[in-house]
Amino acid sequence: MALNLHLLRLFMTVAEQGSFSRAAQVAHISQPAVSKGIQELEKQVGLPLLERGARGVRLTEAGSRLQEHAGAIFAAERVAEEELRAYRGLSGGTLRIGASLTIANYYLPPILARFIADYPDLNLHLTSQNTETIVALLLDYKLDVVLVEGPVHHERIEVRKWREDELVVVAASQHPLALRAPITAADLNDAVWVVREPGSGTREVVEKALLGRHLRWKHTLEINSTAAIKQTVASGLGLAMVSLHSAADQIALGKLRVLSISDLKVTRPLTSLHLKNRPLSLAARTFEKFIFE
Repeated sequence: MALNLHLLRLFMTVAEQGSFSRAAQVAHISQPAVSKGIQELEKQVGLPLLERGARGVRLTEAGSRLQEHAGAIFAAERVAEEELRAYRGLSGGTLRIGASLTIANYYLPPILARFIADYPDLNLHLTSQNTETIVALLLDYKLDVVLVEGPVHHERIEVRKWREDELVVVAASQHPLALRAPITAADLNDAVWVVREPGSGTREVVEKALLGRHLRWKHTLEINSTAAIKQTVASGLGLAMVSLHSAADQIALGKLRVLSISDLKVTRPLTSLHLKNRPLSLAARTFEKFIFE
């Protein structure tokens, strides 16, 4: 059985849009043409791929598997196009980079500036979300290069250490604990914490570091932005554990102070992720070589 790539692309559009009508709009064809195309594809594979309902469509188990393979097929197609463009000596091309928030906000800007200076004709698109969301986008073949700070364990993903990041506990400069040095982890018992949202790599590391030491802690505020967390803590509301790299500006200004904790040192790896058995485009390979050098 040879899959019709036109029908497969149409199936992917329906799966992504969740309905025949929206898929028809995206594909610029009629809704009956979309429905006929999906029926023909289901006839080819001999299995139902979509469950039709009043609120749209859902993938069957077979449809989910086909979507995964189709994503790989079209990702390989994009790589082939990039390679051929490079061989023809044409400029341009697009590199889709995904990064978790700390990396996107504090590590990548100077790196991207240098990379663009070396490769000015390459179009870069940066997506910044928490680790959980970035991983989901990678698995959907929507990103080419991914850098995250959270632990990732997935059978389809290869993880490569990129850098080491130190996490520190910060407080407002006049916080009672900031005026004592050194302190121990036990002094953090019952402290008020400002934390990232669930799904954040930083949140996972913080919980492991504190709860793993059986500290009694409570958080009063969840914020999905490290910049906002720093400002909130600087205003006097509790403590936060953040990347030292991300807090350097506020520390230098004297708005935040790193607590000197004699028995608490937390580091985490920043990692590069890519899908196993998925070929990388020339642009992606060039960028990965650039950041590791």
